[in-house]
Amino acid sequence: MAGVTITLPPGLEEQRGLGPDWGRWLDGLPRSFADVLADWELRRDSDELWHGFCSLVAPVRTAEGEPAVLKISFDGDDESLHEALALQHWHGDGVVRLLRADPRRRAMLLERLHRRDLTEVWDIEACEIVAGFYPRIHRPALPQLATVTSYVEGWLDNLARMPVDAPVPRRLVGQALSLGRDLVADPASVGRIVHGDLHYENVLAGDREPWLVIDPKPMSGDPHYEPAPMLWNRFEELAGDVRAGLRRRFHALVDAAGLDEDRARDWVVVRMILNAHWAVEDAQRAGRALNAEEQTWITQCIAITKAVQD
Repeated sequence: MAGVTITLPPGLEEQRGLGPDWGRWLDGLPRSFADVLADWELRRDSDELWHGFCSLVAPVRTAEGEPAVLKISFDGDDESLHEALALQHWHGDGVVRLLRADPRRRAMLLERLHRRDLTEVWDIEACEIVAGFYPRIHRPALPQLATVTSYVEGWLDNLARMPVDAPVPRRLVGQALSLGRDLVADPASVGRIVHGDLHYENVLAGDREPWLVIDPKPMSGDPHYEPAPMLWNRFEELAGDVRAGLRRRFHALVDAAGLDEDRARDWVVVRMILNAHWAVEDAQRAGRALNAEEQTWITQCIAITKAVQD
């Protein structure tokens, strides 16, 4: 589209450090953005550009003047490969409405929501709100979706090779490996659409409903896989009795959604120890010691793992 030029947000430009595929995508993103605007007869509604970890988002207007947002995602991100497919399947039931999609360009035109998210809501109330979405989004899985277990199986293989001197208790590593392998082998660990990253910032205020879910990483999985991100996000707010605060969140999610407590706990243990392991892997890959941020993150992962079990 003639005259359309954009400067990518600095936070998105930083992803060039993740590898050449990111650099290639970022180099072509301004042109892709302009092309989609032209092809879909959209006009920018402001100079604002928002971004996620792997996407560019802009407020736009349709040819009919309706407000919407245009989202273009990194084409190398497997986790969001079927985002449009899942949104289409949910058809706006508790989630942002998909208006148009071009899977080849990883472009989506979405219902415009407000910028307010659940970080503004008391964490226990937010947990109950999110738990209310679980039954709505956990529909029978679409055949195109990768399974949670296919990912977890590979992650566990890597976890089993974690150095013995890593700052993660071997007892917890062994427990995560045992629980994870049992879950991978269990047929109940697949078969439902799971969001994969449902937390406070992925629920925005809307007009059709007070809150709507955004940004799924859809997989065929187990509803009990979902709660962990609600525990590790907003961790810094858990001043004082961290254990009690984490347990309140965990039980709010489990009780409000009618989940099996033991199964939800097992998935939290597996996910948190995997998160800690990835921090160790990042440092290893870079050939350096753990930095302060990674050490803090590992400590938080261990605290959550213990809190849901004590």
